[in-house]
Amino acid sequence: MEPQRVECIERSMEYPLQFLCRGLRTVGLVLLYYGFSIGITFYNKWLLKEFHFPLFMTLVHLMIIFILAAVTRTLMQCWTGKPRVVLGWSQYLTKAAPTALATALDIGLSNWSFLFITISLYTMTKSSAVLFILFFSLVFKLEEKNPCLIVVVVLIASGLFMFTFESTQFNVEGFVLVLLASFIGGIRWTLTQILLQKAELGLQNPVDTMYHLQPLMFVGLFPLFLYNEGLSLCLSEKLFRVSELPSLLHSLLTLSAGGALAFGLGFSEFLLVSKTSSLTLSISGIFKEVCTLLLAAHLMGDEMSVLNWLGFAVCLSGISLHVGLKACHSRGKAGQVRLQSLKNSSSDILPLLRRDGCSEEEDHDEDH
Repeated sequence: MEPQRVECIERSMEYPLQFLCRGLRTVGLVLLYYGFSIGITFYNKWLLKEFHFPLFMTLVHLMIIFILAAVTRTLMQCWTGKPRVVLGWSQYLTKAAPTALATALDIGLSNWSFLFITISLYTMTKSSAVLFILFFSLVFKLEEKNPCLIVVVVLIASGLFMFTFESTQFNVEGFVLVLLASFIGGIRWTLTQILLQKAELGLQNPVDTMYHLQPLMFVGLFPLFLYNEGLSLCLSEKLFRVSELPSLLHSLLTLSAGGALAFGLGFSEFLLVSKTSSLTLSISGIFKEVCTLLLAAHLMGDEMSVLNWLGFAVCLSGISLHVGLKACHSRGKAGQVRLQSLKNSSSDILPLLRRDGCSEEEDHDEDH
């Protein structure tokens, strides 16, 4: 058998194997992301059934995330031999502080809402964050105006209305809290995008971002904790007035587990985006909402009518349309960049190959 034919057969066998490996890797990363994302949602709801201090729980999570981020940064620095980025105080307070404050309020209010509402209502209402992200992206000119965005807004808003209409497990206080969290989440993710796009800050790695944001998030959320939970927590037998050491250790361990889940969620999102694409993360997020609602109905006994499921489907269609529009826009911009780079490269290289200005005439003749 000829050597060239053997080489072609070997290559043809390599391609399906590479495709299979990439597919398995993507599925594994998506499942890892699902585990942390869905896990922390059910963990928060489970813990707050007995431990009614969501803001204190969030503060503990922030401390755990900061410790894990610091340890991970140290390990990465030892492995690569390169120092990790450390922001100066001026950049830290002016660039990172607004993002940290918005993130703290988003997470704090979201966890607070679990005291009042079901996981299904939380999941559905939190999906409306896409509307606020879209709004603030237009305000900060991160998103270009598109008539199709009106359809996205109408679908998500009408889906949310259908889901909450005549819901037997609807709670106004919890709904307002999570809706306010979604509004602040729009500001949070817009500011996060601006922060990550500033290459001079060097915060593209989520471990570095978490390391820098957690202290400011703690400081931003602490006054709200003192006002709402400080006195009641001091008088509670769940923590400060506990009489037995095993009970105290159990409380601290269960609180710390949430911080580990939150850190794992951020890191799994980064792995999924870096090894696949942001589009994969967006599509995975859509199916994650479906899995969350199905698990909530099966495990937590959340009641959902046909109208509620229909509203959820309408809302998901709006989110899917938004993801599709962003994917088409990204491909269009990438094509324009490639075309521009080809034009620039051809203008630099082709004159060296031209023969006394005859190339333009030859190109013209070839076109005809």
